[in-house]
Amino acid sequence: MSHTSHIAVIGTGPAGLSAAEALSSRGYAVSVFDQMPSAGRKFLLAGRSGLNLTHNEPLEKFLDRYGAQRDWLEFAIRAYPPEALRSWAEGLGQACFTGTSGRVFPTVMKASPLLRAWLARLRAKGVVFEMQHRWIGWDEDDLLVFETPQGPKHIKAAATILALGGASWARMGSDGRWTKTLPESEVAPFKPSNCGFRTDLGQEFQERHQGDVLHSVNAAFEGAQARGDITITHEGIEGGPIYTLSPPLRDAVLKDGEACVELDLRPALSEGELTERIAKIRPRESLSNKLRKIGLSAVARAVLRGSLPAVQKPENLAHAIKNVHLRLIGIETVERAISSAGGLRRSALDDCFMLRSRPGVFAAGEMLDWEAPTGGYLLQACFATGVAAALGVESWLTRNAT
Repeated sequence: MSHTSHIAVIGTGPAGLSAAEALSSRGYAVSVFDQMPSAGRKFLLAGRSGLNLTHNEPLEKFLDRYGAQRDWLEFAIRAYPPEALRSWAEGLGQACFTGTSGRVFPTVMKASPLLRAWLARLRAKGVVFEMQHRWIGWDEDDLLVFETPQGPKHIKAAATILALGGASWARMGSDGRWTKTLPESEVAPFKPSNCGFRTDLGQEFQERHQGDVLHSVNAAFEGAQARGDITITHEGIEGGPIYTLSPPLRDAVLKDGEACVELDLRPALSEGELTERIAKIRPRESLSNKLRKIGLSAVARAVLRGSLPAVQKPENLAHAIKNVHLRLIGIETVERAISSAGGLRRSALDDCFMLRSRPGVFAAGEMLDWEAPTGGYLLQACFATGVAAALGVESWLTRNAT
């Protein structure tokens, strides 16, 4: 089936490209616009760490990862679930595997082969790519306006999908400048998500231990917890557990100027088991040797130093090791965060991701006001909302044709 309707998709991230694929597969003429010279730059950046496409945990648990926005995103993800994303990648010749943590990756652990195959398939379907086109809004005739190296360009489209990204890693194209084009009331301010934090451990500690890793620790805050590796940075800490807890930690720092995250440096042992191990070490051993013999690395011992009890009995040491209170006093900038919260408010969109104030204009991906931890949840929602917006376009065009 072919259609005369011309659809404009703005943005070449996963949301935009998945929307273009869904529409072109249904016979629509699709043009994809992007301000960058080449497509999928942030997608390629994600692939530098292995391209975690999605996660294989049960769908109900998977959906819970989206927190308060679960009920908003749920229908899109159920319609395009993790197994669909995995099948899509394998359909492009990129076999996938599931890691021990349940994360799903392409076997080649890179984004570039997948992106090349995807772009080739889209072009074969007739999708036209217009690069170095920065969208700046609409003119008085409701035509899309783009800044290009050749000057302004005005484009007529039967429907438009905005997939312009959030505000993290602006040099990859998602600079958040689109917010100036839409009504301020429709956009929630951007905030960093899946980000690092500054600590009060001091400059000497940070410089000495920059790049060191606290392996397999448990981090907890306000009843939530996450386990994994935490890396010491020049100013603070980052890593999987911190990213998972970043929304409440960020909100606490923004509200109170600080937040206290609790670290368990030996989560594999109960406090009783740890007490027994410490008690078996000769009393004359130095404290440093005791801590080393129970498996604490140099950086773990350094982090613990500020939480050591005055009386260093085995039970006191065990309690301190499993209850290190680390004060966070600042947040990494949104530009350096893995992702961002904020963007188009839920109230600005209908159930098909169409802007209520602009019929025929849809939005998808990270430019929507949701956030999720790393682990495949970010990419999954971008793909799923891209497909959902495409289906919304088809439904809207069909209704308006009758």
